Amino acid sequence: MTARLLNIQQGSNFRELGGYRTQDGHQVKYHKILRSGNLANLSDADLDYLTNYGVIKSIDFRSPQEVKDAPDRLTTKISYHFDPVFRIDETESTRDQDSFYKKLSQTPGIGHRQMLSAYHNLITDTHPQKAYHQFFELLLTNTQDNQAVLFHCTAGKDRTGIGAYLFLRALGVDQQTAEQDYLLTNTVIKDEVAQMIADLPSDNPNLVDSVFSFQSVKMDYLAQAQSEIRELAGDIDHYLETVLDLSTNDLADLKKIYLQA
Repeated sequence: MTARLLNIQQGSNFRELGGYRTQDGHQVKYHKILRSGNLANLSDADLDYLTNYGVIKSIDFRSPQEVKDAPDRLTTKISYHFDPVFRIDETESTRDQDSFYKKLSQTPGIGHRQMLSAYHNLITDTHPQKAYHQFFELLLTNTQDNQAVLFHCTAGKDRTGIGAYLFLRALGVDQQTAEQDYLLTNTVIKDEVAQMIADLPSDNPNLVDSVFSFQSVKMDYLAQAQSEIRELAGDIDHYLETVLDLSTNDLADLKKIYLQA
């Protein structure tokens, strides 16, 4: 896992997607594509690190309000691309805490159900579909060697997690490996989630359960997305082609840019 984690001090869930193997024996290039949580609190040292790493683009999946509340902190060497997956944050990465916690305390299982609904929407709603199409369009412009794209949301786990899953599958990485990358978030942010649970205003079991559901990734969530992909298109390849509108040439070019022998 440590080979995937970037040495970012004032950010969360910064990970390298290089090194994964495809089913036909190729490997995702290092220093080409990164995933992360929000970039609002990056230190000068963090920015130097990302610049030296080769990052030239930041693709921001967050909603307009999230961006307004916590804009990316970038250098002039990194271009910013606003690509909101949701018009509002359906994953509850941001919210009014007091009223939100009260609602969670009173309603068993609401966190899990809401996350399943969000993952349904990530795949089936036209707005996320257009956003992920634009994501791939931006990835296809990253043609220079030793230059990297970073994509992120607020926590770097749901909107970003699905983006990474779609990207890896588009390259020909097998489903199990793409699932493992998705689930790696839980290991990376384990201490953050534990602290968040410890800081809750009460130990109400409904509250604890739902906050954990919102702040973690679960195979149930990804399975919901996978089910919607099968329902809409039959399989991941047809979803990429018919729903996300990626041509055969797009997918071939993506592999040329991001894979090596």
